Amino acid sequence: MKTTKEELAEQYGDDILLMDGFDDCVVGVVEQFGRPPIVCYDRDKLIRLMVDDGMTEEEAEEFFEFNQLGAWAGERTPCFLTNL
Repeated sequence: MKTTKEELAEQYGDDILLMDGFDDCVVGVVEQFGRPPIVCYDRDKLIRLMVDDGMTEEEAEEFFEFNQLGAWAGERTPCFLTNL
C-alpha cells in the first residue's frame, strides 16, 4: 500500500511538500493557474491529532499557528482548510 507522500509524488511530482506525521490530515491538493500544486490540510484534524498525542487544546492551537500556519517553505508551502 502506498503512503500519502508516494501517491501525491506519483501524481504531482517529488517536489510536493508534506508535513511529517500528519498524512491523515491531508484533504486534497490545491491548484491555481500559474502556481504549483500544494497540499491542503484540514485544520481541525491537525488540532485533534495533536490533542490526541498529548497536547492541550491551547498548546495544539499555539503550535498550529506558529509552526504550521506561520511556516513558509517556499511556493509549495501547504495550505490549511477550516471547515464551516
